[in-house]
Amino acid sequence: MTATNKPGELQSRLDFAVKIARLAGQQTLELFRTTDLEVIRKSDGSPVTAADRGAEQLLRDQIGHEFPEDAILGEEFGEKVGKSGFRWVLDPIDGTKAFVSGVPLYTTLVAVMHEEEPQIGVIFAPAAGEMVYAAYGSGCWHVIDGGKPQQACVSTVDNLADAVVVTSSVKSFTTEREVDGRAVFDRLQTKCKVTRTWGDAFGYLLVATGRAEVALDPAMSLWDTASLQPIIEEAGGKFFDWQGLATVHNEEAVATNSKLAEQVLALVQEG
Repeated sequence: MTATNKPGELQSRLDFAVKIARLAGQQTLELFRTTDLEVIRKSDGSPVTAADRGAEQLLRDQIGHEFPEDAILGEEFGEKVGKSGFRWVLDPIDGTKAFVSGVPLYTTLVAVMHEEEPQIGVIFAPAAGEMVYAAYGSGCWHVIDGGKPQQACVSTVDNLADAVVVTSSVKSFTTEREVDGRAVFDRLQTKCKVTRTWGDAFGYLLVATGRAEVALDPAMSLWDTASLQPIIEEAGGKFFDWQGLATVHNEEAVATNSKLAEQVLALVQEG
């Protein structure tokens, strides 16, 4: 993927995306690990809370004020059309199941797309105190506990036997694919050193910062994937769907360091 030919407009949106992701993520902490948190089940059975909705509303209000002609797509409140060619894609709490369980691995995701291709990605884990962000042509940057940004890089591990593989849910490999997704998971688990469900976008943050080598998920939405591709690729890694296409549009994802990409894709596509 390459940067849009609007570098000034991209930089202003990157700076703003980092700012509002932090604001929204910090707002979610007000309800994190509270005893009276109400959890509502959406029509698909997934949970949602006032923290999800409040954080997305904050993001929408901020974007609407700063970039009123940009489109917005969010998990909780749907689509707002725009005129500029830019679209913000929002997941106020990626990992709501972790959030409601008091697990600090949930994240706030902000992406900016131009003409339907991702250009900017931000992953902020407010309870863990970590952020990674990237725009094409600007590198990937890692911030811990509000400190100075450091350039993020994927690992140099070149053998699956030494690799850490993360995913969001083992169950999803069985229940949410027509192909034998569980066989894919089992092949990777057999080949790699460590398999863990340090999942949702936090797993992709781990790949971008060199602490895991592979993250993959068989069932995702655009608000899950849009922020991931710029981050992984600008950190020197590879991001693709289960067919090997470098896209965020096919409701599935694989992220790896560059040295393991071919090995991982071969295992995913094996009969």
